[in-house]
Amino acid sequence: MSLKVSMRKRLSREFYLETEFETPRVPVQSGIVSGASRVLQDSGLCLGILGASGSGKSMTLKCIAGIETPDEGYISVNGRVLFDSAKKINLKPQERQAGYLFQNYALFPRMTVMENIAAGLPLSRKARHDKAAVLIDRFGLTGLERRYPSQLSGGQQQRTALARMLIRDPEVILLDEPFSALDTNLREQMQMWFTELLKSREDVIMVTHSRDEAYKLCAEILVMDGGRVLGKGGTRELFANPGLVNIALLTGCKNISPVKQTGEKEIYALDWGLPLSLARSVPPGVTHVGIRAHDFAPVWADDIPGLLPGRQNQIRIRLTRRSEEPFEEAVLFTNAEAQTQEGRGEIWWKFSKYMGYAIPERLYMPPESLLLLR
Repeated sequence: MSLKVSMRKRLSREFYLETEFETPRVPVQSGIVSGASRVLQDSGLCLGILGASGSGKSMTLKCIAGIETPDEGYISVNGRVLFDSAKKINLKPQERQAGYLFQNYALFPRMTVMENIAAGLPLSRKARHDKAAVLIDRFGLTGLERRYPSQLSGGQQQRTALARMLIRDPEVILLDEPFSALDTNLREQMQMWFTELLKSREDVIMVTHSRDEAYKLCAEILVMDGGRVLGKGGTRELFANPGLVNIALLTGCKNISPVKQTGEKEIYALDWGLPLSLARSVPPGVTHVGIRAHDFAPVWADDIPGLLPGRQNQIRIRLTRRSEEPFEEAVLFTNAEAQTQEGRGEIWWKFSKYMGYAIPERLYMPPESLLLLR
């Protein structure tokens, strides 16, 4: 799929959507093994639009689908122009060949599963039935053909809405927070199911505010904030090197501190009162450093000799809060050796409960795990 979007739309006196991006035509292929986790993206490309509520994600999708109209700009899919304000082109939604999956699925409440899926197809009754039956079988809805939406589970409603969308062979699939209405267990099941579906598609765009969903399902992500595009790139690359403070926050980094540079490969984290050595030279314009809550390494007394150079990149823990989650523990602490109030900002450390950690005296920040941000 090749999607080109360049549009502007004023939504209120305070909010102005200005979005410009282009997706590659060549499918992304990667198979990455990291530790015990394996991420496999076969042929096909799911572009994720990641951002907080109110950032303009859903409005971008609605403008592509033709549900909303930009004030000005240009939208095309595979070279076919959907909208061009300069040439006064604005195809109707039904002419755009865009399948849109709404957050609440928007099923017709007085139609059965079969009727919902086949609704509006310009075919004979038998042809509609036969085509719908193929998708009913594919999406595991066999036996539910005569049920109404109110008689379905959330996952069954979602699959019905997806089948209704795909039966029209859309050129591009637009998913608007597709898992937000599902409970945790069902959400994870449907994400795995979607992973299999996306392997055979090159035409999927998914809006989400969940960094976990973006990481699992999207080969590339577009990060939006305040109606603007902050960044775009390969999902794993963008998580590993977000570059901007706002992108780091939106991808889930909890620990960010302003810095001052003290050497070619050295910085001082002001909020943490901590000197840090880096794995590379400090790039121009760096104003902050970040580290993800899972990237600390505990330091025990017998670890220090020979393993770590002195106390480089180590922080002594002053525990402030601790909470237990189902499979993790979250520890909030400050630098026990901070000399001023400026260096006593809280820091998050998360670790698996199955690691059996007691709280060590110190934590180590690996130089390669430090995020240099602007």
